[in-house]
Amino acid sequence: MTTQHQGSCLCQAVKFSLSGDFTSFFLCHCSRCQKDTGSVHAANLFAPEATLNWLQGETSVTTYQHANTRHSKSFCKHCGSALPTVAASIGCVVVPAGCLDSEVTIAPTAKIFVKSCASWAKNLNAVPSYDGLPEE
Repeated sequence: MTTQHQGSCLCQAVKFSLSGDFTSFFLCHCSRCQKDTGSVHAANLFAPEATLNWLQGETSVTTYQHANTRHSKSFCKHCGSALPTVAASIGCVVVPAGCLDSEVTIAPTAKIFVKSCASWAKNLNAVPSYDGLPEE
């Protein structure tokens, strides 16, 4: 049975479904992923046999292809949310985990390009955690 996943962007202009299973879930610390997420890593799911269907707003999806690399990123042109990319260069659909509305049922497979990890993110275990915004 093929797994169905649903997702959308922050402003809800774009909605999609994905038919297929995720085979890997990488937390990528490369400098390109740090730049295009604005964070310490990208959290991308890989689905080589999946079919991506845009349910709404396909014309609002923009894809940036970094010159002379396999690095690309799709996003909503209205709110900037990361969206799935059909990555022909690696033969699969790459789905940013945060854009899914359905539950992610696969645990991260590996952290990759950790040599490029931001120095401030190497040991976050001692940082306090809160369920919401902390009160001052």
